[in-house]
Amino acid sequence: MRPARPRAVGLALLALATAGCGYSLRGNLPDHIRTVAVPVFANRTGEPAVENMLTSAVVEAFSTNGRLRVVDPEAADSILEGEVIGYSLESIAFDAHANARVYRLVVTLNLRFRDVQRNTILFEQQRLREKADFQVLGAVSQTISREESAVRAAAIDIGRAIVSLAVDRF
Repeated sequence: MRPARPRAVGLALLALATAGCGYSLRGNLPDHIRTVAVPVFANRTGEPAVENMLTSAVVEAFSTNGRLRVVDPEAADSILEGEVIGYSLESIAFDAHANARVYRLVVTLNLRFRDVQRNTILFEQQRLREKADFQVLGAVSQTISREESAVRAAAIDIGRAIVSLAVDRF
């Protein structure tokens, strides 16, 4: 029966190591949180409708993540509230004719994820900066419409990052 002892010690050390560094095999949200509401983010920028685009991207990211079901605030176990406090679109790469070809969307947000049932804050993040780069190809006349769809695609990446932060916080 001696061989079982090293195995037990190894398992105990593994359990202590993973507990000590904050990792969990099942995730970190309390078990009673199964739903989330995502009210439309507040927009504190001069960029029209950016709050709708980002809120939609976060809702879609929660829906595809599968960890929490998105519901109305009245039926939610948790609520993710946000405000967009910064929005910038920067040209970061150009072609030989000095036309912008790669842009970086940078969004700054304040987020609060609340446990409605226990009336506690799961996390609060001030001045969270998320960014996504995207290419715009084609003639200058096509740039605006391509830029709009590229910004929507970048918002999807940002939405996924926010959901990952909310669900896998610790």
